[in-house]
Amino acid sequence: MPTKKMLLVAACALVDSDGRILLAERPAGKTLAGLWEFPGGKVEPGETPEETLIRELQEEIGVTTQAACLAPLTFASHAYEEFHLLMPLYVCRRFEGIAAPREGQRLKWVRPAALRDYPMPPADAPLIPFLVDLLG
Repeated sequence: MPTKKMLLVAACALVDSDGRILLAERPAGKTLAGLWEFPGGKVEPGETPEETLIRELQEEIGVTTQAACLAPLTFASHAYEEFHLLMPLYVCRRFEGIAAPREGQRLKWVRPAALRDYPMPPADAPLIPFLVDLLG
């Protein structure tokens, strides 16, 4: 049986002072366009998941944070057709800057109980109960 390529992606539940979580809509032209996800991205060779999130949060939404502010919560393991996704989810409550879209995506601050109202990629949706338990 052919093995699928393993893809490591780090995701972040950015939590504001009001207890809301930031979601980003995948822009048109990207895979799974129109679905809402937690900000983050592909872990590049030689990078830790924390370094990836620090880089991606700055590039995608203009927010600055530090590794000490990223708390691992859970992870997703999901088999897509072309690859297997392994995605650690971190929670970040301490960051600087105001989240603003930098890559054509829409952003929305969402209460934990309302996360299910947003269509998400198959790997993201199973993470919701952990966030509701933590923040709900």
